Amino acid sequence: DFLKFQTVVIFSLALILGACGGGESTETSPETAIPDEEPTGVSPDLSEAGVVSGKVNFKGNKPKKARIRMGAEPDCQKKHGGAIHSQEVEVNSNNTLRYVFVWIKQGLEDYTFEKPAESAMLDQSGCIYIPHVFGVQTKQDIKIINSDPVTHNIHPLPSSNREWNISQAPNQEYSRSFPRQEIMIPVKCNIHPWMKSYIGVVSHPYFAVTGEDGSFELKNLPPGDYTIQAWHEKYGTLEQQVTVPPKETKAIEFTYEG
Repeated sequence: DFLKFQTVVIFSLALILGACGGGESTETSPETAIPDEEPTGVSPDLSEAGVVSGKVNFKGNKPKKARIRMGAEPDCQKKHGGAIHSQEVEVNSNNTLRYVFVWIKQGLEDYTFEKPAESAMLDQSGCIYIPHVFGVQTKQDIKIINSDPVTHNIHPLPSSNREWNISQAPNQEYSRSFPRQEIMIPVKCNIHPWMKSYIGVVSHPYFAVTGEDGSFELKNLPPGDYTIQAWHEKYGTLEQQVTVPPKETKAIEFTYEG
């Protein structure tokens, strides 16, 4: 009986240690990894490129922001110097929306694009992901840093890409990428449940995130017919059809209702 008890204890400890992972990266094994998408198009002729510009309006009553409590992490809380609120809905002073991801959903299927040489950046500062919403091209490197004096955990939850889950100590850096287009990938922190970010992974460079004035601009776009999609984490997606003539700028607006 004692030998059986020892066996049960050892087996249980092994399960616990395996679940904790010791702070190491947890990712899909190479055998089950999702294969990369291979480019099949041609490089676009940008000699007569145009622009799509516009803004994302908000109509209705502004929702009340949820309060984030960081009492358990005083080093993070003191970075903010006041009350901290959810970034889920940010209505700007000109009645536009911040953190809306705008991208070309259709119209570029015949083209292929090189990934940018520079890395995108995802920081953790004050126990908040910065930026809250951002975009990258497929296979573009994302430099992940931790500017806090506490340990974080970065856990994207994709449906078309490989899932990974990594712990990150202060001043530690990682680099990761996503091989397949996916709109959008939510990111959470398993240690701090209020931390949220969203990544738009796009096979081309024509995407933008609205800022403090609710505007966006998709520059250097080959002439053609396009479907432009706006995505917001609470209010969902809106789409418009746009024809971009050679060397012209087309202005469009999206409007979300609260």
